[in-house]
Amino acid sequence: MHNESISSEKTAAHPFSRLDPQHVLDAVDSVGVYGDGRLLALNSYENRVYQVGRDEGEPVVVKFYRPERWSDAAILEEHAFVAELVAHEIPVVPALEIGGSTLHSFDGFRFAVFPRRGGRAPELGDPDTLEWMGRFIGRIHAVGAVKPYALRPELNPQTFGREPFDYLRRHDFVPHELRATWASVVEQALAGVARCYERAGALPSLRLHGDCHGGNVLWTGDGPHFVDFDDSRMGPAIQDLWMLLSGERHEMVRQMGDVLAGYEDFCDFDPRQLYLVEALRTLRLIHYAGWLAMRWDDPAFPAAFPWFNTQRYWQDRILELREQIALMDEPPLWPV
Repeated sequence: MHNESISSEKTAAHPFSRLDPQHVLDAVDSVGVYGDGRLLALNSYENRVYQVGRDEGEPVVVKFYRPERWSDAAILEEHAFVAELVAHEIPVVPALEIGGSTLHSFDGFRFAVFPRRGGRAPELGDPDTLEWMGRFIGRIHAVGAVKPYALRPELNPQTFGREPFDYLRRHDFVPHELRATWASVVEQALAGVARCYERAGALPSLRLHGDCHGGNVLWTGDGPHFVDFDDSRMGPAIQDLWMLLSGERHEMVRQMGDVLAGYEDFCDFDPRQLYLVEALRTLRLIHYAGWLAMRWDDPAFPAAFPWFNTQRYWQDRILELREQIALMDEPPLWPV
């Protein structure tokens, strides 16, 4: 998920309208990776991602970056971070270096080529799986803490809260009869986020995966490997941990204990970060609505998210945020 600066205005309409199958195959051919004509579109909305079959060798995965989202330098900074992780033998999927670069361009599109990696979703209900995940996220963070990103933004209440909120208020996505109620609830939610950050105090920010949910982890007999660092940015370590949690409060307490049992083998964890779990969940909800709004001129979005921009959608968001306002004032999920 999501854009470099959600406060920026929409990019050019339908940025991927010219990216037909022939363009994809021609782009891959242009860097000497010759496809055999087999093309499979993979599940991605922010970018466009395809599996490309080859006559010689395994298929590859090709990611075409959304125009104007990241600068070339910001994309290469993410590629360099993933390469650092590979150098530390952490199971991630790096962009392939071809002709001396991991980022390529063809007919106005920027793209990268990745090796294909198989696997299944991790079983996040299993304590051993959560501990294993915690170990590898701890290893990622140990590398991520060595130096900061110079170009990529930080995940904080401004970038993931105030900016998408301001964007939505400037555009006509919220029905008029719900606009005042919705805006009031978001303001209350952002005030709750601010209280959580105050309770947590000053915390270090490090390079993160940024979107570390089960869909971005592929599990094999050798354990997990992490894919899609496209949303990698600076932020608190807990951002890469809280999305592994689900269920009732007592279940999330146990799950957090399992994750931290592995995480702290490789990286120190400041328990004050637990004050941010519900705050970060709240920011993600606000940011997600803003992300959908900013991408609504891309035909893939109305087709994939037909429920967005309906009255029911915004009514549900109001209820959801009210629940989060209450949760943010509850005690944090201290592991037993």
